[in-house]
Amino acid sequence: MEATRLALAWCSLETWQPPALAVLCRSVEVRRQYGAALLPACREVAALERHDLKCLAYALAVLDEETLVVLHEPTGTGFEIRIGGIGDNFQLHTLLAHVLIGGGHVPGTAPSAESVRLATDPAPAQGRTETVTTGAFELLAPDGERLWNEGLPDDIPVVEGRRLLVLGEPAYRRGWNADRFFPHLPGTAELTRVLPADEARAWFGRTAFAGSGGVGES
Repeated sequence: MEATRLALAWCSLETWQPPALAVLCRSVEVRRQYGAALLPACREVAALERHDLKCLAYALAVLDEETLVVLHEPTGTGFEIRIGGIGDNFQLHTLLAHVLIGGGHVPGTAPSAESVRLATDPAPAQGRTETVTTGAFELLAPDGERLWNEGLPDDIPVVEGRRLLVLGEPAYRRGWNADRFFPHLPGTAELTRVLPADEARAWFGRTAFAGSGGVGES
């Protein structure tokens, strides 16, 4: 009987994904309460390659009210940016460009207003659009390894208790559809602080880009 129950549970696993996503995408409290506990188990099951649980894993990994330390390697500047509700690094990339380039803090071409709206609109996304946004940065880990747009903000390494992201010059021109991964989950990104020059240099010193950090605002 127990074997039958487990077999039925295994076979019906994917049918539970849509209702779980519906709750996770609408409740910060649920994500906070269950995300960290369930994500490892979800990834273990997904690794068996018998069930497609990518969406569930992404939803469980969503960061809320998370402050990133973001270093812009070409200018040597640093920032604290608080993010939430972001489904993947494509969406993160768009919002970082909006905050930093659109806000006049670093040079470059800011994403279009429509790209930003698609990433942040509280109303659920209605179908797929043809809006394309172009990458402004190379997303890098502190050791210089690339963080792929297909990945998650949760992939950003933690250094001394803070998630630390380095933005480099893009290795090549790349565009992507601006629709967000979770239609019912609006993303947020807010600049909370521009790091003083000495603090930016100190953070750069914890990365493979230790020669940067000389142009920060004081």
